[in-house]
Amino acid sequence: MATTKWSLDLSHSELGFKIKHLMISNVTGKFSKFDAEAETEGDDFSNAKVVADIDVASINTNNEQRDEHLRNADFFASDAHPNMKFVSTKVERVDEDTFKLHGDLTIKDTTKPVTLAVEHNGIATDPWGNVKAGFSISGKINRKDWGINYNAALETGGVMLGEELKIQGEVQLVKQA
Repeated sequence: MATTKWSLDLSHSELGFKIKHLMISNVTGKFSKFDAEAETEGDDFSNAKVVADIDVASINTNNEQRDEHLRNADFFASDAHPNMKFVSTKVERVDEDTFKLHGDLTIKDTTKPVTLAVEHNGIATDPWGNVKAGFSISGKINRKDWGINYNAALETGGVMLGEELKIQGEVQLVKQA
């Protein structure tokens, strides 16, 4: 079977995250600039090879002061490390439309394995004849595994930021001719 290449439809995709703040609520954010590619056998994503590249400076939490802090050395050090990268290593089928996507995530020159839950929402052709595949992606990482250790102790006990970062994404890929 022929190899099929898929590229990201950024205008119909989003990549976000959540982290505990003051241990009482979640702060959400997103990356507005990222790219992804996949290679499959035909339209079968069960053995897909996936690569994603995220522009760290495109972080947006709806607070410019916080976003600038997230870009500096306390967090992502975006000047020295402008991109995060995910490269898949294996796809594991859970059921007809659900997969575990295993891969290596690189943040600030540290690469660690991660597993993401992926729901394949189907394949459709848009009004202009483009074949698209849709996915919902979720996962959790511990930010300290990538050297993102910044925190502040609270007077009442506890810390300002949780260690667990929840990842969520909605992705549309476009089949390439």
